[in-house]
Amino acid sequence: MTLEQLRIFAAVAERQHITRAAAALNLTQAAVSVSIAALETQHDVKLFDRVGRNIALTETGRLFLEEARGVLARAAAAATALRDYAGLRHGQLAVHASQTIASYYLPRLITAFKAQHPGFTINLAIGNTAQVARAVTLGTAELGFVEGPLDDPGLLVEPVAAERMAIVTPPGHDWARGGELTNADLRRAAWVFREEGSGTREAFLAHLAERGIALEALNIALTLPSNEAVREAVAEGAGVACLSPLVCARALSAGALRRANLLLPPRPFQAVRHRQRYVPKAAGAFLALAAKMPPFIP
Repeated sequence: MTLEQLRIFAAVAERQHITRAAAALNLTQAAVSVSIAALETQHDVKLFDRVGRNIALTETGRLFLEEARGVLARAAAAATALRDYAGLRHGQLAVHASQTIASYYLPRLITAFKAQHPGFTINLAIGNTAQVARAVTLGTAELGFVEGPLDDPGLLVEPVAAERMAIVTPPGHDWARGGELTNADLRRAAWVFREEGSGTREAFLAHLAERGIALEALNIALTLPSNEAVREAVAEGAGVACLSPLVCARALSAGALRRANLLLPPRPFQAVRHRQRYVPKAAGAFLALAAKMPPFIP
């Protein structure tokens, strides 16, 4: 088994399509097919089911994909270490970040990094907090940024900024009048929530737990997979929500949303690294820039 075979397998598995994988790898379709067939034959396994022109991962293939990604990530880390010996002249940095941070905090940081290191490419992937932690654990991300709590002894977590989340409502909602909210108010409201694994969701649930309110006591009208979907649903009257002020700043300024009278504790924006894996110089430079950013986001 070679790294090239793993690279081809991962490309096909991620696209579920041999022709598209071949195009992405700049290889012929025949070369990709031969490589996959050789891998299956060498190890007497079936990695893909073939149905007509379509392919799908078998259970064995699905399990192997995670291992293949890990090996490829470690090989990339070794290459990064060699590049580091030549300084920060060129290369790539794989960064995974949760939605709020990726959309509203990192763009300015990435721009500043590129200005200092124009030969470097930042490959940014977006997921929720749980997905980012998983990527750092597997090695597909060299650096992660999350706003949710993490409890993984294999990960090194350090705060880089903070914000105070907001409870937002549609303009005509009772809470828009500014009265201080009680626990009874929180239990009665129709809520629009982010999905499980979201740092925004977990941070708000932690605050509710401190107030003695369990998730089961809430009326959750909708669960949506992005900050923007939650924001728009609230603006349309679907309920109330807890969101980052970065997400809803423009809607609040325009009057499309109102901020309810409930003071939430600050939540940290955190950088995540693997505790035992090599940390590229580029990641260190990126974190040094983050340390120069304003430490608190109102």
